[in-house]
Parts: sequence; structure tokens; C-alpha cells
Amino acid sequence: DYIRRIIGLLWCLAGELSIALCYNIPMHYYDLKQDLALVDKKDNIVGRIDKWEAHKKGLLHRAFTIALIYKDQIVLQHRRHPVFDGYYDLTCSSHPVYIGDILQTFEQGFYTTLKREWNLDEGNIQKMEDKGSVYYQAKDPNSIYGEHEICHLLVGEISLFPSPNYEFAYGFSLVSKKSLLDKKNPLRGSFAPWVPLLLDLL
Repeated sequence: DYIRRIIGLLWCLAGELSIALCYNIPMHYYDLKQDLALVDKKDNIVGRIDKWEAHKKGLLHRAFTIALIYKDQIVLQHRRHPVFDGYYDLTCSSHPVYIGDILQTFEQGFYTTLKREWNLDEGNIQKMEDKGSVYYQAKDPNSIYGEHEICHLLVGEISLFPSPNYEFAYGFSLVSKKSLLDKKNPLRGSFAPWVPLLLDLL
């Protein structure tokens, strides 16, 4: 984690805008009881499961990652999370969760997550587009958890300068799409494992 933060700082000095502040705010959201959708590899729902049980057992579930575009730059999140903590994500990642017996739509999850993690309301986002999904599985080397997901990429545009909720982020960066796709970009070694797969959908 220390090395990843140093890489982010050096990258900032190289000319990209990077803000990396750390606040010690309790992450109460992660203590909530939430159920996710268990799915097959075609993203058909086959059941429901507690969020942390799914991540401990590596069971395939539905997820999404959001990529926000601000003035032709992609907003990256320096992830503060029990799973893959300290890695760089796209703008944020989460899951549709069950509200009672009804699973959130991607649109509902999109706006709920951006409100929670980026203080953005629906009116701040110009449009949302589902760019497709990827399948992947990855074990977090620094925790008891792992990811096993059908992960959808949801893309939106904003005109308001992003301001993260530091309960969920150590900082953020604004990166051009060209720089993000550059395999020599030093941040690529700090990407969460789903990010390189999703870049093909951007």
C-alpha cells in the first residue's frame, strides 16, 4: 500500500492531477447487512447471498464499476475498502443489493453509489450508459476476501469537479483515456484486478 501511494505521488509530479488525502473516518457502511445476487456465468440470477459470505467463499455474484468522465478525463478512485484496499479503481465499484425482496437495478445502484462515495446527485450526472460486462475472479492477497463477479461497466459524464467521500477513498486522480490505456503508465501496476478488463469496454 505504501509503494502504491508513492507511485501515485510520483505520477502526480509527472503532470497528472492527483489528490491523495487520508482521513480516519469509520466505515460504517461496510457493517451493514446486505444481500447480493448470485449469478451464473451468463449473469442469470440463481440465488441471493450475504455480501461478505460471497466474498469469503468466492461465489459468483453480480457487480458493477462506474467510470465518470470529467472534461474528457476519467475519474479514478484510490480505493479504501476491506477488499483490495489501496488499489486504484475506476470511479468506484459496488453491487446491486436486495431491498426487501427486490434487487436494485443498475441505474438505482449507479446513483446510490455515486451519492454515497462521491456526493453526487442524479442531477449532477448528464447520462448513464451500460457498456457491457466482464467475468473475472481474483483473490485479495492482503485480506480473507476475494472477488468473483460478473461486473458491468456503467459510464457517466459530469461537469462538476469531483469530490470524494473519504470514508471510501484515500484520494483520487483525473486521467486522460489515452494515459489510462497506456501500458507504460506506472499506475497500471496498482489497478484493482477488474480494471484492466473493463478498460477494453471504455
